[in-house]
Amino acid sequence: MPMQDADRREYYRIEDQVAVQIVPLADDGDTALPEDAQLFNLLGELSLLDFEAQHLLRQMGERDRLTGSLLRVMNRRIDLIGQAMTHGLQAQFGVPQTVTLSEGGISFQHAEALERDALVGLRLLLMPHGLGLLLRARVAHCQPLSEGSYHIGAEFEALTDAQRQLLARHILQKQAQARRQARELSDQP
Repeated sequence: MPMQDADRREYYRIEDQVAVQIVPLADDGDTALPEDAQLFNLLGELSLLDFEAQHLLRQMGERDRLTGSLLRVMNRRIDLIGQAMTHGLQAQFGVPQTVTLSEGGISFQHAEALERDALVGLRLLLMPHGLGLLLRARVAHCQPLSEGSYHIGAEFEALTDAQRQLLARHILQKQAQARRQARELSDQP
């Protein structure tokens, strides 16, 4: 996907498969996101709680192995519930598409043109761990592509610390996965 010179380079970028939906937002100072985002917020909260609980689970396992084992099983059950919710959402979103993602923004293809500087809500379903985020973004550029679609670049606005943390965690996991795959390919005869 082509990147624009005007795009900011403050954050590391990855290419990823993400399901994206666009929610138009009023640009009249009303910054509220739609209320039907409860499932996305729940998936995001589950991921954040999992992230926060990891060191506590390790500490508990060191102190009391039996209790630590029980808590890991319960954590795994919650993960499975989150995965089931994610699979239900995938049917609404359709096929994930290749995007370029960073903590600062996203670029992707879209069937319709979006006006530069338009404020939009982006519903992102990040795989494979099923992180659902609804983020406010401003369209940085919109360029027509030869096949009739448009290349959209958007900068995230007013991210909460939790949203930024979840995005950063996802990006780091994807980077680690890419390094592992590259190492495995280089180790093959």
